Amino acid sequence: MIKNPRGAVAIAPILFSVILLNAGCGNSGGDVRSNATPPPSSSPPAGGGGPTFTAGVFAPSSQFEDRCAVVRTGVDSEGNAFPDRSGSTLEENFWLRSWTNETYLFNTEVVDRNPADFSNPRAYFSVLRTTQQTPSGRDKDVFHFSQLTEEFLRQRNSAPSAGYGASIIAFSTTVPRDFRIRFTEPNSPASEVVMGEAKLVRGTRILEVDGVDVVNATSSSDINMLNAGLFPASSGEAHTFQVQDPGGVPRNIQLVSTDLARKPVNRTRVINTATGKVGYILFNTFSPFASERDIAEAITAMSVEGISDLVLDLRYNGGGLLAVASQLSYMVAGDAQTNGKIFERFQFNAAAGNTNPVTGELNEPIPFLREGLGFSLAAATPLDTLDLPRVFILSTAGTCSASESVINSLRGVNVEVILIGNTTCGKPYGFFPEDNCGETYFTIQFQGVNDKGFGDYTDGFIPMDSSAAVGVRAPGCSVADDFDTELGDVSEALLATALAYRDTGVCPSPALSLVPSGITTSAVEPLAKAVVMDPEDNVMRNNRDTAMPN
Repeated sequence: MIKNPRGAVAIAPILFSVILLNAGCGNSGGDVRSNATPPPSSSPPAGGGGPTFTAGVFAPSSQFEDRCAVVRTGVDSEGNAFPDRSGSTLEENFWLRSWTNETYLFNTEVVDRNPADFSNPRAYFSVLRTTQQTPSGRDKDVFHFSQLTEEFLRQRNSAPSAGYGASIIAFSTTVPRDFRIRFTEPNSPASEVVMGEAKLVRGTRILEVDGVDVVNATSSSDINMLNAGLFPASSGEAHTFQVQDPGGVPRNIQLVSTDLARKPVNRTRVINTATGKVGYILFNTFSPFASERDIAEAITAMSVEGISDLVLDLRYNGGGLLAVASQLSYMVAGDAQTNGKIFERFQFNAAAGNTNPVTGELNEPIPFLREGLGFSLAAATPLDTLDLPRVFILSTAGTCSASESVINSLRGVNVEVILIGNTTCGKPYGFFPEDNCGETYFTIQFQGVNDKGFGDYTDGFIPMDSSAAVGVRAPGCSVADDFDTELGDVSEALLATALAYRDTGVCPSPALSLVPSGITTSAVEPLAKAVVMDPEDNVMRNNRDTAMPN
């Protein structure tokens, strides 16, 4: 379903120095480079000639497509020949202008600026968006970004990259800094067990890297060393860390980097209760690489166990393949509840009518998909179902995009979604990633609505007892993320609250909310104030990938 298959999801690596030197700069909009977008030039790009600007008059984007100031030759990492032809920065800018007018969901809210006033396509792209706000006062479009196509392709295909298999979050990026482990990948250097103890666990605080003080370092040389140790450039690098587990004492470990790809289903368990078995699935990404197979196998295992309820942990799942989100929703709800219903319908800009302005095809709704599609599960493989009338979803501000589509689509067929945790990110929008001249652009092109026609959750889904003034309320309980307890542990705050609510139908009082040792509540609530220092996580937080297998 992607218009241009030569581009399709990633993000420029988040360098440690960027985070330290720009404290508090979260990356909710996507590419970190957008924080340093060059200002527009007051003079036209060099070269002269080319198209001319008339306000409100737009030539077809195809007239300027692939007309590049720097022409690529050869093939990309997927084997597709580069389509570039000799052109100019001005033509790249005119392509962005026309493409935005044709496909951007809020195209009538974009100020029409002269492309010749911008000497850098990224700078021009950064202003081609709406400046209107949601009811909460947040910018309506905080998902507008671009990145180098080669980086995009690497992450889209979940190409392994050097790392330890640990996702890091910063509760303070200024001295005294506080960097903690969100979760570790199974069978990774981070989760390796030595003498009965895992090297890193959830909530572990990083104190030193290669002898450099993470908490207090300020010099450029120290920051460079920290950057090199936390984000190794290649496989096989050995670095020493001083760390402290929740409630523990400082200890020293060595980690050796290896090439890793995130495992979509991080862990599962079946919890025996007096009223039946409860399944737990920590599902961290809908990525193309393995999510289809992973989640199908997890649901099959839950079906074999005969669970009566499911706790689906999407607290860190920022999105990915919309098709896999549809499959997951079908597997939860089953045939009877989804028969004849739609998973999601796209709404494009008013000028598009019933046509997808990106592909030119009829705007057909996405059904609840009942079979494997061939991403990582053999095509036409029947999917097992749980046929549940309700599902417990664990959420934070990191629950975004395709994850919210699961919530919205299930509500659309009257499956009760019980939300435990915090407000989701609020992204009912999606885009078809588009490469032009080596840069892949992401601009909001559609809003997804469920079988009931609802998709207005720009300020997120919120638990019923939330104190938030705006947001779409769902049954459930507000509770802070718990960094003192391992994910999947029945005493972990969100899971414990879900189990308690399942027993009584009301939120436990006092709330089962825990915070990391030594961290004030104000530092972690809402979690969106914290900075996720995980390069592989950020673009997925904003992604609703419409790709289908070739």
